[in-house]
Amino acid sequence: MKRVCIIGHFGHGENLLNGQTVKTKIVTKEIVKELGKKEVSCIDTHGGVKALISAFRHALIALKYHKNIIIMPAENGLRIFAPLLVLLNLLFHRKLHYVVIGGWLPEFLKKRKKLTKALMSFDGIYVETNTMRKALEAQGFNDVYVMPNFKDLNILKESELVYHHTEPYRLCTFSRVMKEKGIEDAVNAVKTVNEHFGRIVYTLDIYGQVDSAQTEWFNELKSTFPLYIKYGEFVPFDKSVEVLKNYFALLFPTYYEGEGFAGTLLDAMAAGVPVIASDWRYNPEIVNEKTGYVYPVHDNHAFVTTLISVGNNSDLLLSKKSDCLKEAEKYRAENVIQCLTSKL
Repeated sequence: MKRVCIIGHFGHGENLLNGQTVKTKIVTKEIVKELGKKEVSCIDTHGGVKALISAFRHALIALKYHKNIIIMPAENGLRIFAPLLVLLNLLFHRKLHYVVIGGWLPEFLKKRKKLTKALMSFDGIYVETNTMRKALEAQGFNDVYVMPNFKDLNILKESELVYHHTEPYRLCTFSRVMKEKGIEDAVNAVKTVNEHFGRIVYTLDIYGQVDSAQTEWFNELKSTFPLYIKYGEFVPFDKSVEVLKNYFALLFPTYYEGEGFAGTLLDAMAAGVPVIASDWRYNPEIVNEKTGYVYPVHDNHAFVTTLISVGNNSDLLLSKKSDCLKEAEKYRAENVIQCLTSKL
């Protein structure tokens, strides 16, 4: 009998770079490092409805041949797998673990009493922030653990930091390209700031896979780009630091409903790049005065004002770069994963 079966969205055979898939792969990689490849099996839920039809068979295989089952689903998968595993586990008595990806779970469970009851039977629920833990405990959960987001990144040394002392300062976004990630807000803010100064103080590069449902919106947005704003397509997650280290700051004006501990914040810290982020969801718990700036979500005037202030005092932002590296050390994969592997 193997030690662990991981049920999650791996997207085998496809180059998927969304947060769900990336974190599933990263967590699995670290568990394999800790326990050994022979002790870990994976079940890929990629495939939408077809994959969910196979849920009963997948759950049965997981419980029959493994001591621990770890699930990392999104909303639809959670509704299927959590109750199913709890029901079948009446026969098998295995340990059930749920690694939450994103920040949507506390709100999602408020009107789902049956699903809440099923999850209370799990041996561990692992969330990305203290705020999420407190929210679930307020709903009656006990076995909730904080396992911050993490990546197996090569954190730069201080000697490798790249400093920009002259205009134009290079800005970027580094997330899925969708309206809710604030991409359009970033474009408009940079335009407004440059118009304010009457010169090109900032350039903006946009990185990430375009959301398949929003290609028309983004194509229209691209048609408005001046020469100092470009779409850089996407970067493999293991190349993020190499790309980001050359930027002055990362913009993260998100208001995405499912936002948790965004991986892009880890990428920026490891590259020694301060972040200018909205105060949406859990961002203020992660971005502090040492690593960047936070402004009120949807307040584009405050966003612009922050960029103007930074442009007028670039040395203050640059002084945060070494602190970004120190903060990144907290999220080294080999340390964070112990929260989970110690319970397997």
